[in-house]
Amino acid sequence: MASMSSDLGRDGPSLMEKIRSISWPLVSLIFIAATCGIAVLYSAANGSLQPWATTQTTRFAIALVPMIGAAVVATRYWFRAAYLTYAITLALVVAVDLRGFAGMGARRWIDLGLIQLQPSELMNVALVLALARYFHSVSNEDVKRLRFLIPPGVMVLLPAALVLKQPDLGTAIMLALTGIVLFFIAGVRLRVFFSMALAAAAALPAGWHFLRDYQKNRIYTFLDPESDALGAGYHILQSKIALGSGGLFGKGFLLGTQSHLSFLPEKQTDFIFTTLAEEFGFAGGFALLSLYALIIGYGFVIALRCRSQFGRLLGLGIVTNFSLYVFINTSMVMGLIPVVGVPLPLISYGGTAILVVMFGFGLLLNVGVHRDVRLDRRGASQPG
Repeated sequence: MASMSSDLGRDGPSLMEKIRSISWPLVSLIFIAATCGIAVLYSAANGSLQPWATTQTTRFAIALVPMIGAAVVATRYWFRAAYLTYAITLALVVAVDLRGFAGMGARRWIDLGLIQLQPSELMNVALVLALARYFHSVSNEDVKRLRFLIPPGVMVLLPAALVLKQPDLGTAIMLALTGIVLFFIAGVRLRVFFSMALAAAAALPAGWHFLRDYQKNRIYTFLDPESDALGAGYHILQSKIALGSGGLFGKGFLLGTQSHLSFLPEKQTDFIFTTLAEEFGFAGGFALLSLYALIIGYGFVIALRCRSQFGRLLGLGIVTNFSLYVFINTSMVMGLIPVVGVPLPLISYGGTAILVVMFGFGLLLNVGVHRDVRLDRRGASQPG
């Protein structure tokens, strides 16, 4: 008990003061977004709480506990647990290939009985934790040396390659982009990024041959959706029809025809933004994107106010990952990028997704709660 009191004293006088210092306006915005998602899921089920709205409500309520818990734990504990969290999550990603089960043409889940766990979603947060610790532990001079970029490069490429093999192109892209952003924030030289871009461009022809046939078809239909209107192009064409039919203010709550008549595919998951836009129109879609912008803005402010490099990188990594979720999903359903399996955070139906997003927000809130705590290279706390 004495040790625990000492730990709290170094990172905050008491548990209650930590709870009071949580960014409750951000929590309120998260709650509003999740409530919007539950309402859209209710509508997608033709005005029924089953099968999605009730389950999503329960999952969100449960996810509040780890979010608040993650926010009040001393930052140095997350620092120390970063590599272990990454290693366990990577082992789970590998286990998907060995014991995972397939769904929708991909092997992405592990059946734990009570829940079906998708480790690739967990990797989004685990990777941010591991990279934040690594770049905090090396000096600014070392970040500019190529040999010090090999370990974090492996941290990014290994899970991205494993997730791509499942296959889950959307999550693999998110892992790679999140890693690139954290490399940039950590101070890696721009010439490294130019070299990476050239290498990626040179590898595109070879990479094309490793794509599955359905992934190639998604790219073809992105370029010309009408070429296979009843096949590979069906999803995006129906999504565009639903978006266009919503007009300025939408058809009204529970009155969306594309989703209720089952023309719109995956209306509760990947294409839920289209479900919302059909019923609430451009105004509703813009309102949701504005809500996301407020959440992202709050996140950036929290991260940038943190005094420790680990906290800044952790906060910015979480916000970046969340932003990528929003950008990729909304761009996908609008036909601006090829269709990939990325959910809309806090809105789409999904167990692992909402738990991971909420846990990520818990880590972001933790950065705000402990913003004045400095960490040395080994993670020992030094109050400012």
